[in-house]
Amino acid sequence: MNYHKYYPVDVVNGPGTRCALFVSGCEHQCRGCYNQTTWPVDSGFAFNSEMEDQIINDLNDTRIKRRGLSLSGGDPLHPANIEGILKLVKRVHAECQGKDIWLWTGYKLDELSEYQQQILPWIDVLVDGKFEQELADPSLLWRGSSNQVVHHLK
Repeated sequence: MNYHKYYPVDVVNGPGTRCALFVSGCEHQCRGCYNQTTWPVDSGFAFNSEMEDQIINDLNDTRIKRRGLSLSGGDPLHPANIEGILKLVKRVHAECQGKDIWLWTGYKLDELSEYQQQILPWIDVLVDGKFEQELADPSLLWRGSSNQVVHHLK
């Protein structure tokens, strides 16, 4: 798995102060996407154990209270990302007590493969659906277009 950007302090992608990871790889390639550089799966930087440790340490840092982790991209549920995302969310769940996990994907909840569905028990909120420029609405909370749905899984 590759990633493009990691923000140790983010207040835009989900509620409260969070860590946010933007992964590489997206099959949807939505018109109007603001993150087109993340589309190729091999773009960005290799997600390694040092970056994973950094996220865990940041989430557990008592100097900056973070509510949780936001996963976006690209698409965290791109088939090339499942193994890395699953490992990360399981580790966050085990080592970062009380932190929630939000995940944005262009796939619809009812379209997820069994492989992709492995991640659902480990996340709290799934924001699904492709960004549709003609349905874009900047007043929407946590989503870019009105077709996207915020699913509170826990």
